[in-house]
Amino acid sequence: MNIVVLAGGLSVERAVSLSSGSMVCAALRRSGHNAVLVDVFFGPGDLPDPITEYFDIVDDAGAVRVDRQAPDIAAVRRQRGDSGLGDIGKNVIELCRAADIVYMGLHGDDGENGKMQAFFDVLGVRYTGSGYLGSALAMHKGVSKQLFHQCGIPTPEGWIFQRGEAYTAGEFGYPCVVKPCSGGSSIGVHLPQDADAFKEAMESAFRYDSEVLVEKYIQGREFSVGILGGEALPAIEIIPKDGFYDYEHKYQPGWTEEVCPADVDDGIARRLAEMARAAFGALRIDVYARGEFILDAEGNIYCLEMNTLPGMTPTSLLPQEAAAAGISYDALCEKIIRLSLERYKR
Repeated sequence: MNIVVLAGGLSVERAVSLSSGSMVCAALRRSGHNAVLVDVFFGPGDLPDPITEYFDIVDDAGAVRVDRQAPDIAAVRRQRGDSGLGDIGKNVIELCRAADIVYMGLHGDDGENGKMQAFFDVLGVRYTGSGYLGSALAMHKGVSKQLFHQCGIPTPEGWIFQRGEAYTAGEFGYPCVVKPCSGGSSIGVHLPQDADAFKEAMESAFRYDSEVLVEKYIQGREFSVGILGGEALPAIEIIPKDGFYDYEHKYQPGWTEEVCPADVDDGIARRLAEMARAAFGALRIDVYARGEFILDAEGNIYCLEMNTLPGMTPTSLLPQEAAAAGISYDALCEKIIRLSLERYKR
């Protein structure tokens, strides 16, 4: 098949997206597909006539390293002129329409909030993963939390603050969790220990989003559970070697210990899987996703969030969970393509 792997963009998770996209593109080529990696912001450049000849290009971009700090998006924006389509680069849409399917390798606002999915739906472009509704519901942590409550899925208590209004940690006390409502990769997430740190955390989070979620801190063990085609993959336990599972710990090799399958009894493993499937359904997600959970000392499990476009980088969790289920990286990419195409037959 002719496949566009769409990555990059102007999200603060740009580097993570390019890392995922480069690995996915290489895997799809190994599986015999004509796959091309396209930065949604910069575009593919000039296209041949016919366009389909572009898919014959074998341009090995190589692995993309994720630095310890998120990229300077303002600097990235300055590197390109006006494409005529805002944040979408020249010829991106034309190439996507010529593809058999677009593999969504985007992360953050560019791709996970449902806008690109809705645009593709209007254009008749087929793509991997969830549609616009599931993407939008899962991306907004405040909306996700409301739906979890309605569906009886345990989740930490939280409160949403709008930029410009007064805020307080209130009954949560310290430490609490401060995070942008629609962020990812733990960018802008803080665990303030006192009032001064809380103020700094809120100011930092508001730099990334106009809405900020303040959440009750749950002390416990952190797990991830992937869902692939409606089935739960083996849970993975995440053990940061210092601090919490922030941007650096997620993408710097050796900063976090990951145990998969997680060292838990069958009952806990079953409950994690059941909660992941329940959250998947509550948020109207499709094809695949990855959930994050906390297990406290009393054995209570809380769902933190669901990610509709899980990372596929060298340190990402979903490929590790798939491997524990006997699914190689290449087979995982192939299965995501197949399940996504089946969605269009329903």
